[in-house]
Amino acid sequence: MAAILGISAFYHDSAAALVVDGRVVAAAQEERFTRKKHDAGFPSRAVAYCLAEAGLTASDLDWVGFYDKPLLKFERLLETYLAFAPRGLRSFGQALPVWVREKLFLPRTMARELGGAYKKRFLFAEHHESHAASAFYPSPFEEAAILTVDGVGEWATASFGVGRGRTIELTHQLRFPHSLGLLYSAFTYYCGFRVNSGEYKLMGLAPYGEPRFAGLILEHLIDLKDDGSFRMDQSYFNYAQGLTMTSGKLHRLLGGPPRKPESPLTQREMDLAASIQAVTEEIILRMARHVHALTGLPDLCLAGGVALNCVANGRVLREGPFERLWVQPAAGDAGGALGVALLIHHQLLENPRTPEQPDGQSGSLLGSSYSDAQIERFLRSVGAPFERFEDDEALCEAVAEHLAEGAVVGWFQGRMEFGPRALGARSLLGDARDPEMQSTMNLKIKFRESFRPFAPSVLADRAGDYFDMPREGESPYMLVVAPVRQDQRIHSDEAAGLFGIDKLKVPRSTIPAVTHVDGSARVQTVDDARNPLYARLLRAFERRTGCSVLINTSFNVRGEPIVESPADAYRGFLATGVDVLALGHFLVRKADQKPMARAEVEAHLARFPLD
Repeated sequence: MAAILGISAFYHDSAAALVVDGRVVAAAQEERFTRKKHDAGFPSRAVAYCLAEAGLTASDLDWVGFYDKPLLKFERLLETYLAFAPRGLRSFGQALPVWVREKLFLPRTMARELGGAYKKRFLFAEHHESHAASAFYPSPFEEAAILTVDGVGEWATASFGVGRGRTIELTHQLRFPHSLGLLYSAFTYYCGFRVNSGEYKLMGLAPYGEPRFAGLILEHLIDLKDDGSFRMDQSYFNYAQGLTMTSGKLHRLLGGPPRKPESPLTQREMDLAASIQAVTEEIILRMARHVHALTGLPDLCLAGGVALNCVANGRVLREGPFERLWVQPAAGDAGGALGVALLIHHQLLENPRTPEQPDGQSGSLLGSSYSDAQIERFLRSVGAPFERFEDDEALCEAVAEHLAEGAVVGWFQGRMEFGPRALGARSLLGDARDPEMQSTMNLKIKFRESFRPFAPSVLADRAGDYFDMPREGESPYMLVVAPVRQDQRIHSDEAAGLFGIDKLKVPRSTIPAVTHVDGSARVQTVDDARNPLYARLLRAFERRTGCSVLINTSFNVRGEPIVESPADAYRGFLATGVDVLALGHFLVRKADQKPMARAEVEAHLARFPLD
């Protein structure tokens, strides 16, 4: 038996992944256990979970890998500060102690965190190698082109190459400070959202605007080539040497300072979001066409934080030259932990690889789970009234009935998802046909901005009835946006005259709660191979309503990570407008619970400050 632990830490979304004899046994983000969103500390609890899931200890490990090369990254940091000196002294002064304390002596840190029990070698992969491995090795392809795009690793900000069998070769890269991820984050910052977490908001805001700044971006900020490579005019940015993302020169070009966080959104921010989204899509399409032209391969694997831009992914599938696309569900830094573990197994140790079907990601359900016995003990310990069901069918029928009656359901089942998306294990569910459900779930349950769209879960064999799906016809990891079919849309003269957030006031389709204002949806197709219980629930809802679609959003409130444990789920259930909680085979109804005092609710929410 060969046991390999992969670790990503100290930047964004720390995580651990365990591969045993080439099989991904477990993977999880540290934030789920610490309840600190985007926790960047060493993933001690995620490591402990992975080892426990496999019944191993640190002394049983054969290899431990880290997802990037800290010394090479430190070299980039020093060279960048020297290039911009004396500007950036304050930023350098803040960064240096962290590097000295945590990153320069990483083998010592990892050995200590593993309790001193691991005595063998540590391996450090390059950042984009880890991304590439996370995309290719779990994919269903024997051979594929690979494209990785993010903020920055060591020096690379994008790379491409080819995966064949057990080997990966990256042949080209774009280098810092020219970065599509950092360009998008700069506009995230400028529009008043938090960098490294608000990019989803910017993408969701884009359809409310018009891309009237796109020409300005292409004329002044970047020099874009036909192959998708580009150079950024650094005089408009401040991320290389400062503590902010943008400079006064950019503010003057765009007509004012950055929006203050939490201040009202205006049409200007919506147009800025639409503009940078349009530019991002154009860059990704050019990159994909260039990669296809050089590799001649029909299939593409994507990873890196920019690969979570599901709108761009949808365009690559619909308009790009590739026949099939596979995106790592944990495409950001967390996925690097999985990538380095698989890289060691296949590339370093030269173990053969046989692609699995439909893929090797196990539905990305790689996290912790709780037995019915554990759930029952918890519910009894807090005095929560519940109803128990003896089998899956009875549970799904009861939950489907509540959903059909307009209830919002917390769905806590099986193993937790690895990656940023809830995929039907730690989800909040609702009826997609309800025109009020989007606002209800945003404002009363998620406590977030009303403009944020929700994703539909749809039975894989029914997806074509509701959405113009791209070529391969599936999107199991909620990473592709597709248009809602014209015969499902509701066309209104009233909608044509509306602008901005007012567009939300008019139903756009027969499933309005999951149809964005531009008629699109971030689709999750559900099948028995990846999540049989969730597929069973969708079929029960379809039998009851004739509709094969549910709203699926992550089970959390604004500012906190997705729930990990029954206690997390129950706390969120009490503190929000969720009506029903399905924990394993147990159903907990809000109407049966002791009312939670307002002070308790406020104290709970105070733990999770707004973005």
